[in-house]
Amino acid sequence: QVRLVESGGGLVQPGGSLRLSCAASGSIFSIYTTGWYRQAPGKQRDLVAVITSGGTTNYADAVKGRFTISRDNANNTVYLQMNSLKPEDTAGYYCAAGGDCSGSGCYDATKYAYWGQGTQVTVSS
Repeated sequence: QVRLVESGGGLVQPGGSLRLSCAASGSIFSIYTTGWYRQAPGKQRDLVAVITSGGTTNYADAVKGRFTISRDNANNTVYLQMNSLKPEDTAGYYCAAGGDCSGSGCYDATKYAYWGQGTQVTVSS
């Protein structure tokens, strides 16, 4: 069974930056699509960014131009670099791996076989 561990969350002022990490117990990222999701209290869990095994990326409209997803296969780690953070980015962020999907189908959370426990990001002045 693949285990995912997220880290890097915290408290940051608007306009600041954070880098989230998702470390896996196996080389799952080189085989399947990986996604970052976020969920604020009282709201649904929404996709933030995805990266395929081939390196293709896609982003939610709300974070385009500010967030970057990347992968280090040798270290079994996926990253989410978050710049120009806004209060509306405040949420728990979750790594999802093992996505057997393509195109817009990767926005469906049910396509992912493995989930991390999440890391909290709070953007506030």
